[in-house]
Amino acid sequence: MGIIGDGAMGTLCATIIGAAGFPVQLWGRDAEKIAELARIRENTRYLPGIPLPAEIRFTADLDELIANSDALICAIPTQHIRSVLQRSPRSPAASMPVISVAKGIENSTLLCPTEIITDRWPQARTGCISGPAIAHEIAAGLPATVVAASVHEDILSLMHRLFTTSSLRVYSNTDVRGVELAGATKNIIAIAAGILDGMEAGTNAKAALMTRGLVEISRLGIAMGSKAETFSGLAGMGDLITTCFAPEGRNRRFGQLIGSGFSAPDALARSRGVVEGMPTTRSVVDLARRLGIEMPISHGLYEVLFSGKSPRDAIASLMSRQPRHEGISGPQRPAPPVTNS
Repeated sequence: MGIIGDGAMGTLCATIIGAAGFPVQLWGRDAEKIAELARIRENTRYLPGIPLPAEIRFTADLDELIANSDALICAIPTQHIRSVLQRSPRSPAASMPVISVAKGIENSTLLCPTEIITDRWPQARTGCISGPAIAHEIAAGLPATVVAASVHEDILSLMHRLFTTSSLRVYSNTDVRGVELAGATKNIIAIAAGILDGMEAGTNAKAALMTRGLVEISRLGIAMGSKAETFSGLAGMGDLITTCFAPEGRNRRFGQLIGSGFSAPDALARSRGVVEGMPTTRSVVDLARRLGIEMPISHGLYEVLFSGKSPRDAIASLMSRQPRHEGISGPQRPAPPVTNS
């Protein structure tokens, strides 16, 4: 098994698979960092305190990784998947399983991670892992559940074998696009939740944001052919809850800085790691415009992140929208007028 990417999720995948006794090789583009991981057997930046199993080998040679693997896990941030895969002229063997653990939507193409992989490697067969998966909690053996998605039964079986442990339960889903859209779009709502935290806007506001946020990202998924129930499952509601409340969540923390008074560029400069929700907001607003879908929270966040609108003005705009019926899909009808009868 080869893993592309030595960040938190890549290291976590290697740790789980290696601890189960499977041989695994982890790739990173920084040869010095990879050498250090091999020497100290710990990723001190992303998973401090978690020893790396002896079964893990390390390489900075992507060609070598692809050539020596019978399956691949892609753990690269979405906006960099294409450029990383293009580093190697080598392609995986025909029908090789390639599993994504990334969450996002590519800005230039509006493709999800498995779609980017297939665009680069048409012969690959893909799947993805998503859901509420805080890397350090899983690595520490705390109980968690994730969802594995693929249209290929053998790849679903492979993901179950690789990732199931005594503390990690894996569910199956064939709605790959829905699972990936849910994992990407929840980061938008998480940034908005962080903004509310930074503003100390209260629990009622955060509950409303998460509920209506789930409605609008479900609306997008349905319009793109995904199943509504995917968004009420682990990849949707489950991951949304975790990301909006976890103190260590990068997207929520980024939003909290903005809510505390920092501009989006300053908040990004103070953030550790990749804030996937920021470029995803741009992609989702583009998708909503193309599809003619109302996504007021995503549009409001877009104006805060890219147009300099203040969070308070964005909230005021949302609160002053015309009353409507509550719902996920279908026409957005105005609510009936209030009468005294």
